[in-house]
Amino acid sequence: VQLQASGGGSVQPGGSLRLSCAASGFRVSINVMGWYRQAPGKQRELVAVITRGGNTNYADSVKGRFTISRENAENTMYLQMNSLKPEDTAIYYCNANIAGVPYWGKGTLVTVSS
Repeated sequence: VQLQASGGGSVQPGGSLRLSCAASGFRVSINVMGWYRQAPGKQRELVAVITRGGNTNYADSVKGRFTISRENAENTMYLQMNSLKPEDTAIYYCNANIAGVPYWGKGTLVTVSS
């Protein structure tokens, strides 16, 4: 199983980025996919999750600014990040729960700075 995250980069406060995560190498459906992030010196935290049926859940810190979505047929997940703040700076990881086993991608760096 491989999870490939992309779309990170540097942006000024108030800017936007769109992260993508492509999953491959498996034959069963993915129930839950999610984005997590880890800022320097901090623990990894949940950003947003989405079920195969489209139910979503967000961390309070990103509600109203970030939108998670997925394309089940392509096993691809997205995170649209708007109104970015310096505190959003972190490595963002995609996660997929496949048959009860969590898988992680390598992460993509998001830097929000003026």
